[in-house]
Amino acid sequence: MSAPHSAAAHQRARELYTRTYISEPTLLVRAPGRVNLIGEHTDYNDGFVLPMALPFDVVIALGARTDRTINAVSEGFESTQFSIDDDPRKTPSWGRYVHGMASLMHLDGHAVAGWNGAIATDIPTGAALSSSAALEIAAGLATSTVAGDTLDGAILARLGQRVENELLGLPSGIMDQLASASGIKGCASMIDCRDLSITPVALCKDAQVVILDTGTRRELVDSEFAIRQQDCQDAAAAIGVKSLRDATHDDLQKLDDQRLLRRARHVISANERVLEAVKVIQANDSHRLGALMTASHASLRDDYDVSSPALDAIVELAETQPGCLGARMTGGGFAGCAVALVHDHAIDTFVQSMSDAYRAPAEQPAKAPTGIWPVAPAPGASIIN
Repeated sequence: MSAPHSAAAHQRARELYTRTYISEPTLLVRAPGRVNLIGEHTDYNDGFVLPMALPFDVVIALGARTDRTINAVSEGFESTQFSIDDDPRKTPSWGRYVHGMASLMHLDGHAVAGWNGAIATDIPTGAALSSSAALEIAAGLATSTVAGDTLDGAILARLGQRVENELLGLPSGIMDQLASASGIKGCASMIDCRDLSITPVALCKDAQVVILDTGTRRELVDSEFAIRQQDCQDAAAAIGVKSLRDATHDDLQKLDDQRLLRRARHVISANERVLEAVKVIQANDSHRLGALMTASHASLRDDYDVSSPALDAIVELAETQPGCLGARMTGGGFAGCAVALVHDHAIDTFVQSMSDAYRAPAEQPAKAPTGIWPVAPAPGASIIN
């Protein structure tokens, strides 16, 4: 199974633009989703993460306008229209992501311009594969490009994070936006979320990454995501460090609150797993990488409390399949996708067996089609020639 949609997003975006505006677009931009291989809920703790950009994109086909209005349609959703100078907090639904990027770019002194656009995506929405971050990065790239400006990936990522933090009320880290903006074809990206440095990491030669979509969906803004971040801040304050990035296992003795202790233990161990994962990948030790992924899921389930019945079920099923080296939930948690590492020789059998056997549990039914997708690391955001 390949991408979740039968036709490529760039083709559908171009066709939607032509139908809507009765003309051809002058520019196409794309930004990918991401899957995080290991290092979850560490980015907002100044820690380490190891995501890779996915071959699933948000694509915007667009044409420049002569005013400061952005007018966009999106397949399957309502349209949006606004002036860049208006308050983006008043723009409803998905349009706030687009408006927020343009507004913050303008307030930060970057060049902006209006455009007409049509948006299509191959990223399952709400599946923990960063469809919102990809929309932010694609919108930022579109708005800066039509204005004749060029913004690097780190700037676009920071702007996208601010949209979620300041305009949507989600206190998320920067991993999703930076992976979408600066992904490296053929490599995962080890990101130090304190200084935003990126180290390319070519994956193990004898195994492939497989996305496991449970078909369950969630909204992070409405989840306990903010509570987890507050727990981390409280734990860091009790230990006496700036962030849990600076804490050690010995520091856990300073925590009397068992909930805070478990949250901190997850973050400390997750950072260690990322650093070890980079070493074992470089040594082509896919078995050890799989074991680290399995340990990561246990930590997220037991210490961080962000797994779910569906995520646990699909991870447990994956680990019973021949050739599966390890699996874990990915993304913010509570619903969405998991990720598995599977031996090359077992990929076809694994995909078929998982597709046949997995069903979302009754206590957390699927809201969208399930899917099993082998994927390779894709490049970050770009203009489509």
